[in-house]
Amino acid sequence: MLQNGLPYNRIAFTFARHFGTAAERNRARRLGREAYRHIRDGLKPGYDVVLLVYPRKNGAKKEAAQKDVFAVRMEQLKILFSKAGLYGN
Repeated sequence: MLQNGLPYNRIAFTFARHFGTAAERNRARRLGREAYRHIRDGLKPGYDVVLLVYPRKNGAKKEAAQKDVFAVRMEQLKILFSKAGLYGN
């Protein structure tokens, strides 16, 4: 995260090596962007943020990982931005 001097935030998603197929990366990017859209009004403006997305753990069951993925991703972003001091003004 880095201040950008603008009245809005910019966000980018990048992926760890061996994340999966292009379709899996694109789905993860779309979910992340949509989750960000839902919480962006609660964020402090003026930052560039790059998020490194890792694949799910090998031990996680695929069905559990896909169940309500959007809600999980939104909660993850809230926690991450809270730790960075950008969420929950």
